[in-house]
Amino acid sequence: MTKQKPIEIITPPNALKAKVGGAIPALDQKAIARAEAALERMSVQFADWINEELAQLLDAWAKYEAAHGSAAARSELHRRAHDLKGLAPTYGYPLVGRICASLCKLTGDEHAQINPPEKLLKAHVDAAKAAVLGKIMGADHPVGIALAVELETQVKTLIASNG
Repeated sequence: MTKQKPIEIITPPNALKAKVGGAIPALDQKAIARAEAALERMSVQFADWINEELAQLLDAWAKYEAAHGSAAARSELHRRAHDLKGLAPTYGYPLVGRICASLCKLTGDEHAQINPPEKLLKAHVDAAKAAVLGKIMGADHPVGIALAVELETQVKTLIASNG
């Protein structure tokens, strides 16, 4: 029998830990409180801001219709829907964010190759408009949820039928 060499375990140095500086420090509760207070002070402007964003979405929709769905108009519609998708929950309209997330799927996020029916795009824009103008701010509004679910179902069906 041959003599076996002893096993040696090598632990490489943790360069990332040295660069990051160790454990994550505790959150500064005072900074969080200041940020929340600043957000609360700005919240009086949220209604104006959501209406401005909606106006831009509606303008993008009008240009899309006028351009008969050109690539540039579709890109602008996508951009405005994407903006609302992110901003609406911050402004207190999570349902609008959900509707716009569905619209983004149709206009470029994941399935840009799909040519969606104009009626389905318009239904999304109209749903977002109705939610903002109707001041449907909660994510638990029964009619709003039913509408969002139906729009999402239509989008899933369209995506599935297009491979």
